[in-house]
Amino acid sequence: MSVLSALRHPIIAAPMAGGPSTPALVSAVSAAGGLGFLAAGMIDTGRLVADIAEVRARTERPFGVNVFLPGDGAVDEAAIRAYARRLAPQADQFGVSLGEPAGGDDAYPEKLAALLADPVPVVSFVFGLPDRAAVAALRERGTEVWATVTRPDAATAAAELGVDAVVLQGTEAGGHRGGVPDDDDYALLPLLRLAAARCDRPLVAAGGIADGPALAAVLAAGAAAAQLGTVFLRCPEAGSSPLHRAAVASAAPTALTRAYTGKRARGVVNAFLRAHDAAAPTGYPQVLHLTRPLLAAARRDQDASVANLWAGQAHPLARDVSAAQLVAEVSAGARAALTAAAERSTRWG
Repeated sequence: MSVLSALRHPIIAAPMAGGPSTPALVSAVSAAGGLGFLAAGMIDTGRLVADIAEVRARTERPFGVNVFLPGDGAVDEAAIRAYARRLAPQADQFGVSLGEPAGGDDAYPEKLAALLADPVPVVSFVFGLPDRAAVAALRERGTEVWATVTRPDAATAAAELGVDAVVLQGTEAGGHRGGVPDDDDYALLPLLRLAAARCDRPLVAAGGIADGPALAAVLAAGAAAAQLGTVFLRCPEAGSSPLHRAAVASAAPTALTRAYTGKRARGVVNAFLRAHDAAAPTGYPQVLHLTRPLLAAARRDQDASVANLWAGQAHPLARDVSAAQLVAEVSAGARAALTAAAERSTRWG
């Protein structure tokens, strides 16, 4: 039996790197009958191993780990240097220096080796598709492999690699775009229907899903489950900062931008995004490393005008409730919405 088919609720907690996806949140969602996901991105392998051990200590239910795939390293170094000059005065205002815009692979080989040595139920990938050898090696150890895509053709390519499920991330989603290239703009429902027409793997819908009716909509459109991220940011188990929680609780608009990391990501619009979006170059993780000290200082000073505040378009629907309550209520809301839709359909002549 697959992990998806064994879930009591078709709800997956999206892996949110940078702190929100704590072992407490992951285990709470899994224990409630959904599927929690650890975010392996931007942490070292030792921390990942410790987080996996903590989740196992908290629950016997399945969970997943999400891994960042490394890019090809090709960037416009002159554009990144120009961006550094642009941001330097703002860093000076916070009393910090910008970071070194180095490349890197986010310790991908070491993390993959750790997941092969001590398998977990599910491993998902973002920022591209894993190679066939990695997919086969993980599956040989009993791990399901999921791939995150943002384009219909990428869903087909993922299926051809032998993955067990495909996560479809619509443009409504908060945080980084999971596909490569990252300049797509497919909304979730068109992406879901286009992928369903050409992909024979179970589909997981992600992007702007924050309540029962939205979950019902993607289930009716062909998804096996939905991946929710932003709606979990206000849960007490999440590692979201007070600044981030306040932004999610607001009615502020969101936008996609490269200003913070060099990769398109959706966050709450603030002064930093408005000032630097147009000038921000493509270049991940180089721009991430460049801006990291500045963004850390903004969080230290609780400056919402500068800090990155990732959130999806439906963020005002997030509530301050426990993860278990959220899973139960969204699932119940979906059942009610599907029942109501079925009743309405009886009036069609």
